[in-house]
Amino acid sequence: MREIWQTVFLLIISNVFMTFAWYAHLKELNHKPWIIAALISWGIAFFEYMLQVPANRIGYTVLSVAQLKILQEVITLTVFVPFALLYLKEPLKLDYLWAALCMMGAVYFMFRAR
Repeated sequence: MREIWQTVFLLIISNVFMTFAWYAHLKELNHKPWIIAALISWGIAFFEYMLQVPANRIGYTVLSVAQLKILQEVITLTVFVPFALLYLKEPLKLDYLWAALCMMGAVYFMFRAR
């Protein structure tokens, strides 16, 4: 169980980095050439990988790769929604709820054999 919590913690932090790498340039660097945004995003993504790789290695000791993947997707949505609302000032949509419900179904199917 300790490995799962370590994995979740590392994946949350890594996903924060990745969300910024993928989307913050839309707000912060939209006036710069895309190559500048790509290089800065690449630099941010380095830190994401420094957390994501150990997270997956730890998680793989107790979870299947499919379980790791769906865990990552749930964390991605959990990190992305507040980022979109608070940082990018996107409107709250019911689509986030529907996506979360679909994810819950995916989690059920990936973890039911455990």
